[in-house]
Amino acid sequence: MSGHSKWATIKRKKGLIDAERSKVFQKLTKEIYVAAKGGDKNPDNNPSLRMIIDKAKAENMPKDRIQAAIDKAHNTSDSTNYEAVRYEGYGPNGVAVMVDCLTDNRNRTASMVRAAFTKRGGNLGTDGSVSYMFEKKGVIVLPKTYNEDDVMMIALDNDALDFLVEDDSYVIYTSFENFINMNKALDDAGIEDKIMNEVRFIPNMTVSLDDEHKEKIYNLVDALEDIEDVQDVYTNLNEEE
Repeated sequence: MSGHSKWATIKRKKGLIDAERSKVFQKLTKEIYVAAKGGDKNPDNNPSLRMIIDKAKAENMPKDRIQAAIDKAHNTSDSTNYEAVRYEGYGPNGVAVMVDCLTDNRNRTASMVRAAFTKRGGNLGTDGSVSYMFEKKGVIVLPKTYNEDDVMMIALDNDALDFLVEDDSYVIYTSFENFINMNKALDDAGIEDKIMNEVRFIPNMTVSLDDEHKEKIYNLVDALEDIEDVQDVYTNLNEEE
C-alpha cells in the first residue's frame, strides 16, 4: 500500500513539540484528566483513556505524570471541570482550520481564539462550517528500525486504511474504531516504539499554496497552539507541494 502521505503537518507539529515539551505535557495532562474523569481509571476498561495514554507515551511523557493526572481525576475533593469546545473557521487564502479546546471558561477561550484568527487574516465560522472536510483517523508512525514486511503484514491483517513508507518511518492510518486494535496487534508483535500514536482529523482534500502564503497559515496555527486551552489545531493545507 502506498500513496500521497498526509503526515507533513504531523511532522511539523512534532518539531514544535520537541521545542516546547513542557507545554505539550500540560495539554496531555488535561486530556488524560478529562478521559479519566469521564470513565474508569483503568485504561483497559476506558478506550478514551487508553488512546490518550498511548499518545502520551509516544511523546515520552513520564509514567508518574500520567498516573498523577488519572489520580487527580478520581480525587473526590477535586472540583476542576473542563468542557470540550470546537471552533471552526478559515485562515488566509481560504484554508480550513479546526481548533479543539478543553476549557474551564468558554468565554475566555472564544475570545482568545477569535483574536488569533482576526490578527492573522482569518475568520471564525459557524459550527460545521469546515469539520465536514475532515475525517477522524488513527495515525501510527513507526521508526524504520522495524522490518518493513513485518509491519506491513500486521497493518494489512488488521484492516489498515493505508500503509506508507517514508524516508525515515512507516505510517499506518486506521479507522477511529480500529485504532486500539491496531495498537494491540503491534504491541503483541513487540512493535512498541512509536514516533506518533494518536487519533487525528485528516483532511479529505487539501489546499496548495506557495511558501509565502503557507507561512501565514503556520503563523496562525502557532498562535492558536500557544493558547493554553487549545489542544489541537487541524488545517487542510497541503504542506508537501
